[in-house]
Amino acid sequence: MEENGGYKIRDQYAIHFVTFTVVGWVDIFTRRETKQIIIDSLKYCIENKGLILYAYVIMTNHLHLIVQANKGSAVLSDIIRDFKKFTSKQIIEWMNKSNKESRKEWMQMVFKYHAKLNSSNSEYQVWQQHNRPKVILLPRFARQKLNYIHYNAVRAGYVDKPEDYIYSSFRSYYCEDREIILPVTILDFGSEEGFIFAV
Repeated sequence: MEENGGYKIRDQYAIHFVTFTVVGWVDIFTRRETKQIIIDSLKYCIENKGLILYAYVIMTNHLHLIVQANKGSAVLSDIIRDFKKFTSKQIIEWMNKSNKESRKEWMQMVFKYHAKLNSSNSEYQVWQQHNRPKVILLPRFARQKLNYIHYNAVRAGYVDKPEDYIYSSFRSYYCEDREIILPVTILDFGSEEGFIFAV
C-alpha cells in the first residue's frame, strides 16, 4: 500500500527498517559536516522525541535505519517527518553558507527543481518523500536488515571491513572498544521461538 509516495506505517510503535534518500541521489553526505547534522539530529530524536535507534548507516546520498517509537511518545511517522524537516533545513543552511562545497550551485539547482515538483515544499527539497518502511516482526528478517545495514559501506567499496566505517552502528554491536559516534539500542533477538522488543 502506498501513501504519499511511500509505504504506509500501519503500526506506529513497531520496529521498522526505513530508508531516507536524497533527491536526485545527490551525494550530500560526502562532507563530515553534513554527516554530523544527521548524527546530531538522530541523537536529539532519541533524547527528546522517543525514537529508539537500533541500527543505522550513513551513505553518501541515503540513510538506512532500524527504528521504533517508544510507546507513550510521538508516533513514528511524526518523528520521521520532524527529522526530515529539520535536517533538510540544516543541510540547506550549510550548503548556502559553505565555502567548501564546490558543487553548491549544482546542488541548489537540483534541490530547487525537485521542490517545484512538490507543492508541500517552498524553495528547496532535500529528501525524497518516500521512506520505504518495512515492519520487522521476525528475528530472521531483523538479522537480514541488520547485516544489510552493516555491510553497506563494504559493498559500496568505502572500506574493506564493516568495523572500519565509523558512520554505522556495526561497532556498537561487535567492537565496543573502538570509537562509537552514535550509540544505539542493541536488538535482542530473544529465543528461537520469539523476538524480544527493547521497549
